[in-house]
Amino acid sequence: GFAVAGSLLMAGRDNLNKTVQQAAIWLFIFLGVIGAYGLWGDISRDVVGGQALRADGRISVPLAGDGHYHLSLQINEAPIAFVIDTGASDIVLTQSDARALGFDPMVLQYDGAAMTANGRVATAAITLDHVSLGDQVDFAVPAFVNGGTMDQSLLGMSYLNRFAHIEISNNQMVLTR
Repeated sequence: GFAVAGSLLMAGRDNLNKTVQQAAIWLFIFLGVIGAYGLWGDISRDVVGGQALRADGRISVPLAGDGHYHLSLQINEAPIAFVIDTGASDIVLTQSDARALGFDPMVLQYDGAAMTANGRVATAAITLDHVSLGDQVDFAVPAFVNGGTMDQSLLGMSYLNRFAHIEISNNQMVLTR
């Protein structure tokens, strides 16, 4: 880099101001490319978009860059982000999501257990007053709080079974009631 910069400065020493200006432009382009590469996950998530309520009432969920389908539900009036996990039997909340919904993870009774890819984990049963997705609302929905560490809450089959039809094609999951 220094050799190229030195060569450019020597070649353009007759018009040094213009050479420095062009070098600065190339530096900003280089920094911009590095910044865009570092933020690509956030940029692509915003460009691709998220779930959409179709005119016919179906919910369309695009495949995310991480290879999973993500869905946001309104639970007790709070938005909670989930990863759809057809391998999970139930709705499983992280401790931070449970806290955001008004449950204190420190006082819950972790008397259940679940088998995960990382082994056995303790769970606490809770009931969600109401869960809404678009204009579809469910009341008294059973869920669990994970007693261990989890990156994101899981939306398992106990909720997905409420839909009459689940279709996956062209990197879209479409849920129909």
